[in-house]
Amino acid sequence: KLCGYLNKLGIKGPIKTWKSRWFFYDENKCHLLYYRTAQDINPLGSIDLSSASFDCKVENGEGVFEIRTPSRVFTLKAISKQAMMYWLQQLQMRRWKFCNAQSGFPGAKVQWNFVLLSCFCVLVCFYLDVVDNEDFLPPVKTPTEAVGLKAASLSAPQTSTALQNISLKHPWTEIQNTVYNICGSKQLWRNSGNVFTFSEFQEHPENVNEEQEAEVKAGFEEGVLEDERMESRLNWVRKARWMKSGLPGLPEELSRERNPMDKVSVLQQRILTLTEEVKSQKELVKLLHKALEAAQQEKRVSSMYLTAAEDKDRLELVRHKVRQIADLTSRLEALEQEKKELEQILILRDSHIQELKEHVQLLMEKNHAKQEVIMALTEQMARELSDPLQEANTITAETLYKQQEEIEHLKDDIDAYKTQNQFLNSEIHQVTRLWTSVAENEKALLMKCACLQARNCQMESKYLTVLRKLQEAVPGLPSSHAELVRNLIREALQWDVKEEGEEALFFELTSPLCPSSEYDEYGFMTVPDYEVEDWKLLAKIQALEIKSNNLRSQEVVEKPLRDRWNSVGELSPSAELKSLIRSGIPVEHRQRVWRWIVSRHCSHLPGHYQRLLRQSKSTEHPAYRQIELDLPRTLTNNKHFSSPTSQLIPKLRRVLLAFSWHNPAIGYCQGLNRLAAVALLVLEDEESAFWCLVHIVENLMPADYYSDTLITSQVDQRVFKDFLSEKLPRLMAHFEQYRIDVSLITFNWFLVAFVDSLVSDILLRVWDAFLYEGTKVIFRYALAIFKYNEEEILRIHDSVEIYQYLRFFTRMIMDGRKLMNIAFNYLNPFPMKLLRNRRSMHREELEAELGELEQIKAAYVRERAEQGP
Repeated sequence: KLCGYLNKLGIKGPIKTWKSRWFFYDENKCHLLYYRTAQDINPLGSIDLSSASFDCKVENGEGVFEIRTPSRVFTLKAISKQAMMYWLQQLQMRRWKFCNAQSGFPGAKVQWNFVLLSCFCVLVCFYLDVVDNEDFLPPVKTPTEAVGLKAASLSAPQTSTALQNISLKHPWTEIQNTVYNICGSKQLWRNSGNVFTFSEFQEHPENVNEEQEAEVKAGFEEGVLEDERMESRLNWVRKARWMKSGLPGLPEELSRERNPMDKVSVLQQRILTLTEEVKSQKELVKLLHKALEAAQQEKRVSSMYLTAAEDKDRLELVRHKVRQIADLTSRLEALEQEKKELEQILILRDSHIQELKEHVQLLMEKNHAKQEVIMALTEQMARELSDPLQEANTITAETLYKQQEEIEHLKDDIDAYKTQNQFLNSEIHQVTRLWTSVAENEKALLMKCACLQARNCQMESKYLTVLRKLQEAVPGLPSSHAELVRNLIREALQWDVKEEGEEALFFELTSPLCPSSEYDEYGFMTVPDYEVEDWKLLAKIQALEIKSNNLRSQEVVEKPLRDRWNSVGELSPSAELKSLIRSGIPVEHRQRVWRWIVSRHCSHLPGHYQRLLRQSKSTEHPAYRQIELDLPRTLTNNKHFSSPTSQLIPKLRRVLLAFSWHNPAIGYCQGLNRLAAVALLVLEDEESAFWCLVHIVENLMPADYYSDTLITSQVDQRVFKDFLSEKLPRLMAHFEQYRIDVSLITFNWFLVAFVDSLVSDILLRVWDAFLYEGTKVIFRYALAIFKYNEEEILRIHDSVEIYQYLRFFTRMIMDGRKLMNIAFNYLNPFPMKLLRNRRSMHREELEAELGELEQIKAAYVRERAEQGP
């Protein structure tokens, strides 16, 4: 058993005192219980060691160590350094054994974070080399005189007064322990009359044990023995046990003392100790007597109230009680007033005492200064009277002696710090292992939660898909069934609102693994609020599927990708960077990478953007009215642009006006507002968003892409049809069979780089690669979107239904990683040279066609002019 006496530092306001306590380790709960003495039955308190750390500081003194819990620091003191190290090693070992026996849970990580932090804070600056094994300190031998059951038979360390060792924080526990001890003491006095009579105890020196007492109690319960005989035997047993515990070591001390005078002094010392103990017990007995008298008085009043025959008598008793309460209240107010007066007097006396202390301190300083002067004069006179050579030898010898003493002290300090450092190394090593184990358990639980949530999202998505199929079949269903389907769809679309409050705490705890909110990081709605109910249902299904895929790929794909981005230092063009950008830029790195990409292709002219803003303020641009019309229609599913009073609306206006003055050939074209809005969301700074818009229009897109004729945009639609015929011939043949013109769907994709066509999670990954590689990325992703939904389109055999499906089929894209794999792997090779050649060819054809149209138009105009009105 790990038990023994230790001194515990008690703090009561500014007063700090050491109190002797009996400590006992509870293996079941990993708690260190402490009592006033080894004979007490109720503990005064306990220390939870399961989440505690241990520390020993040399500057605190010999034998002093600390137990740090998340809520409190306990300072304890052993009788020697060896006993202190034994306690620390045993507590470490038992904490490790208990923690290994318990199953880990995520909540423990917070406690071990505290323990690990506290250990590193107290680590000394000269950290010794730590070997791989755990033998930081050799095992300390058990100090049997201070630790273990044998220490319980020894007397507790004495304090200056008996009352000083009593715990004022736990009066009820002290009273219980005292009553228990008093009962045992009274039995002894009644039977023998003298606590120092050893005759009865010596007649039965070896046979007094727990079994006899249990045997006697059993006989008493069965009624075999008479009451008096039973009581005497129980008293004898209790007396024997008290003699063993109450006067430990007294015969041994007397036998060791040969001189009768020494024996008398030992007995006198023992009598003084017991007298002090009896005084403290008497004070507690007085308190108990007062409490008993108050209870008896209350009992008498209650008995009178119950035995009163008439209501008048009872009423009189109640009135009497009310008068007593009023009297007590007035007495209490008087006592409180007296207390306040005494406190004021005490404050005045404290201030007076402080003034006296300062005066005494001043006098002591003066006295000390005078003594120093006297000593200096005395030494000076001694030097003048002594031989100069002898004086020099004396000074040298004294200096050498002092240096030797300092060296010895430094050696002792070094040894102490080495021991302290070794112990702290072992503590940090063990706590780190425990913390790592808890962290791994928490990570496993979080991953399990993520997988379960992903599975739940898939189930919800499948349920919504079934509802959508039923919705399509509503015209053929009975009216009651159709109404039921509509109600189910309406409830399904309101799930997010109902579950938002319930899942807030869960998402807060698991936010690194499963981000979920009404808006994403850039303010886009995760489920856009469409007017058409069918579109709402599709958006909800898509959001659930994307969330499920993100949860499943978080640990396998997203975390390694984020680690690779974190290892990227200074950005420079390379194949590795190109691969990383195609995989998608994490949110925390996207702004930095976009700024770097734009700065590589656009030289920021200092003050150029400010000059454009001043020009737009002084002169109204012709496109000003069109810009004002387009601002409310920009990214309506984003909270930063959904309201006319949104903060980004003025910034977007300034960016578009500045670009209109910067590039007069284009001025403003519908679609530029959405490009600039996405740039503002990511880059945040409006000047950076302006240069990003310049980079897209003037560097990435071909010339005349946003001109009045949009000639290059039309060319790209013809080029895209060529690629569609080459890469997806079955799908193109299907379109030609039903006379489907895909440019009606894809023209807007190319003009605004998929803004408002793809969900934000996929859109921003497309933009990452688009800004770095150019328009070739738009062709890749446009072909990938058709490939992703190819089988679904081929199953439709009606031109009207195909057009209806193409209106929202981008909402059927659930897996962004799959789409990216199709765009950059399945569609290879996709050389830029081929794209340029196709553009040149189709531009010549388109210009020739436009020329023919102009000639036909001119001929028609001439013909009409010749015919006359």
